[in-house]
Amino acid sequence: MKILVTMPKSGVRDGFLPPRVVKKLESIGEVEWNETSGNFSPGELKDRIKDVEVCIAGWGSARFDEEVLKDADRLKVIAYTGGSVANIVSDYLYEKGITVLSGNEIYAESVAEGVLTYILTSLRRVIYFQNQIFEGNWPPTEAWDEGILDQSIGLIGFGAVARYLTRMLEPFRVKVYAYDPYVDDEVLNSHGVERAGMEEIFANCKIISVHAAKTPETYHLIGKKQLESIQDGGLFVNTARASIVDTEALIGELLKNRFNAVIDVFDEEPLPADSPLIGLPNVLLQPHRGGPTTDRWEIVTLNLIEDTLRVFAGEKARLEIKKEYAMAMTQ
Repeated sequence: MKILVTMPKSGVRDGFLPPRVVKKLESIGEVEWNETSGNFSPGELKDRIKDVEVCIAGWGSARFDEEVLKDADRLKVIAYTGGSVANIVSDYLYEKGITVLSGNEIYAESVAEGVLTYILTSLRRVIYFQNQIFEGNWPPTEAWDEGILDQSIGLIGFGAVARYLTRMLEPFRVKVYAYDPYVDDEVLNSHGVERAGMEEIFANCKIISVHAAKTPETYHLIGKKQLESIQDGGLFVNTARASIVDTEALIGELLKNRFNAVIDVFDEEPLPADSPLIGLPNVLLQPHRGGPTTDRWEIVTLNLIEDTLRVFAGEKARLEIKKEYAMAMTQ
């Protein structure tokens, strides 16, 4: 088996491919490495992939379109160490019968863990109380904080992250509502989730978490109307993509200090130092760290390797991304 690793030399690649993973990979085939500090251009990728059977790619990869793949007659598997494959796949790729694998499912579980962490951290005002101690203060016992037990939570989008989050929330006895016009009632029911409209969720749920994919249809899906209806003392969490929310409208509402927010994704990253979000007392900002945590990176690669072996053995791959799903993923 001839394997091409297109990920450039970097700390990121070392995280996904530490020594024990490299050893595993080299035990199953002949491995060719990208020895440069950048991703291959489409032309370079086309030249390198001609006689390859498996391609392991990562963030920033060129798209595997007709021009790149037209001479890649031996290619059987593309194993993508990222999550969404929307920006690297093409109709032509699927027409050639190439199997696409991705770390999306493993990422989703880790992101869900991150969302739960953010919700609890914000509700319990962990940062505030720590800062009070740092400043030499000892807040009174009656200083306000809150928990997640028995709360109502609204999810905007019910994909993989939202489904993992729902399972993680079960011990907290929360009532979960979801808005997702693309998901069948059967799926919601199987997770114990009640379907709700967007307006209903924003008006009635104490905690609202965004999990929709970034697509042209979801641009500014959440705007001034929805944000104005968040109840006083509510919590708004976005770990999906910034463009799903009208940032200007969100800032306007947050300046009123009516509700709290956790924001992990921004229109411009890194977040500019003059952003009006910085310093707001009711906002917890994170630098796009919802997940996956770095300790999961090598788990992703190990699972991709195992799935690659399943494909070559004629077995069902666990991390396969079919065309229909790929086209609906975050772009």
